[in-house]
Amino acid sequence: MPFRCAVLDDFQNVASTLADWSASAPASGEELKVVSFTEHFVDEDELAAALADFDCVVTLRERVPFPASLLDRLPRLRLLIASGMRNSVIDYAAAKANGVTVCGTESSSTPPVELTWALLLGLARGLMRESTALREGGPWQSTVGADLHGRRLGLLGLGKIGAAVARVGLAFGMEVSAWSQNLTAGRAAEVGVRPAASKEELLSESDFVSIHLALSDRTRGLLGPAELALLKPTAYLVNTSRAAIVDQDALLTALGEGRIAGAGVDVFDVEPLPADHPMRTAPRLLATPHLGYVSRANYERYYGQAVEGIRAYLAGAPVRVLG
Repeated sequence: MPFRCAVLDDFQNVASTLADWSASAPASGEELKVVSFTEHFVDEDELAAALADFDCVVTLRERVPFPASLLDRLPRLRLLIASGMRNSVIDYAAAKANGVTVCGTESSSTPPVELTWALLLGLARGLMRESTALREGGPWQSTVGADLHGRRLGLLGLGKIGAAVARVGLAFGMEVSAWSQNLTAGRAAEVGVRPAASKEELLSESDFVSIHLALSDRTRGLLGPAELALLKPTAYLVNTSRAAIVDQDALLTALGEGRIAGAGVDVFDVEPLPADHPMRTAPRLLATPHLGYVSRANYERYYGQAVEGIRAYLAGAPVRVLG
């Protein structure tokens, strides 16, 4: 039988063009069959049925959970490849119990940094509203842009992505501060930003707040109604990290009531967003469909290294094991 590989959530239908999948063909001459799924599977029963005849699955980021209940229904599955080297929605113990090797790929931090600034700049200058008005024959100039120079950028998280966002803010002439549970004065000094004394101080003093934290028990719901209420009515919030860090209902309320100037969001509690999800129609919201990692260079890295992983696995060579 051929070695069959499924590529999930290939929304743009580009997986086959951004890597040479033939390079992973088994040395034995066994046929390699790669199938891309351009639609997202919401139901586990549908997913189990679709993947039943595959030896390998390539999954993007953490959109598709692989719990024990699913892995137990995929007896043919031998190899699961996730983009990135961290994935919280795979049951590694269940994968091991079912004889499934789980491996990952490298992932660049540059695309989410660039998207963060695309959202922040779009919010500050009202680009969506002004562009729509221009195209539809609306008023010529209807907004007054928010300045960046001299304004305070508050960063929740100062890891690799947060530090890169900070350096861009400094280049714009912004005052940059940062806070996280683990942030040290030394790390802040290394990046050239001011450490905020507390989360509350950062939120209340910043003109722009951008989130760059990993989702964990400590960060889930980190910004709830009380925290969002600390933001200035002229402040903007940007989240390209994880939706669950911000209380989604509280954010929708703050936007709907005009208690903050706006929000730029790339991550959601349900992905892809249902057609009737309130985030699709929320006022003062600049939203993108989780594009943080979506760039040509990153996709070439994901799919190219997926090919390398398949080739290594079939040859019995070491792979980038996750878990």
